[in-house]
Amino acid sequence: MLKVGSFFAGLGGICLAFKNAGFDLLWSNELDKSACKTYSKNFDHILVEDDICNLKPEDKRLGKVDIITGGFPCQAFSIAGHRKGFEDERGRGKLFFEMLRFIDAYKPKVLFFENVRYLKTHDNGETYKTIKVALEKEGRNYHICDKVLDTCEYSKLPQHRERFYMVCFKSQKHAEEFNKLGWPEKVELKKRISFWQIIDETADEIHYFSRYPHYYRPAMKEIEKDGDREAFYQWRRVYCRKNKNSVCPTLTANMGGGGHNVPLVIDKRDLRRLTPQECLRLQGFDDKTFFFPDNISISAKYKQIGNAVSVPIVQSIAENIHKILNNKEI
Repeated sequence: MLKVGSFFAGLGGICLAFKNAGFDLLWSNELDKSACKTYSKNFDHILVEDDICNLKPEDKRLGKVDIITGGFPCQAFSIAGHRKGFEDERGRGKLFFEMLRFIDAYKPKVLFFENVRYLKTHDNGETYKTIKVALEKEGRNYHICDKVLDTCEYSKLPQHRERFYMVCFKSQKHAEEFNKLGWPEKVELKKRISFWQIIDETADEIHYFSRYPHYYRPAMKEIEKDGDREAFYQWRRVYCRKNKNSVCPTLTANMGGGGHNVPLVIDKRDLRRLTPQECLRLQGFDDKTFFFPDNISISAKYKQIGNAVSVPIVQSIAENIHKILNNKEI
């Protein structure tokens, strides 16, 4: 069975997608303690809780794998993170290069990376060029396939989430085959999961804005008058708007009551933010089989989901990688 090692694993979205696609998860690495608690509750293979900068390829907890995945920190390249890239003062933009030590040691057949859509255009394309040159250089010789995909267009999930996906093959033939047939196809609007398959009719009291003296409550009066109970609304710091076609705005790490781009819904009771379980569903996790531990905060749950991937998108990619490596038709 093809083996996978995962860096920056978070709560485990990429790992779950590859597991569902038929891969064997050998090991994972994550630094965030709260995310590690969630990961450990849902997976039973080796999880190394440490900074990648402290790890070495000869670490006995790790080992050679066929595929290395990495949803390396995106804040350095996103609008929310001020797009400082490799100059990010916290060093988040440079963590990609830490993975190269393990790529050089293990020489995996495939690399899979996910990041914000701005990665390819960041710094007038220089960031992407630097990554591309590093992967294509002599001795590594990876062949790169990449694409920006919006979750609501390429899966059944009703979430607007544009992300940059990069799949790198050692084999040029495999890369050509993947570029031709490996990317997910667009999904018809009528096949999208419905609003009420995601949203519960009521939620715990803590999620309702009527119990808080929020300064922006008056700005929501028009939306409350509109009262569309099958629509996602979006708080934009100084105003709210209704999203079209019942598509949720991009879930972010700050899903609390006072952040920017907070998705809202109106249920049977009142206007409220989404629950962690609803957010899990919007990312393609089955909240009947994937669980949060009891000993983490609600803000930690939102952060983990906002930093996660849309599982069906990655799973579709992983399934086609699996077929290509096993010499099967896509």
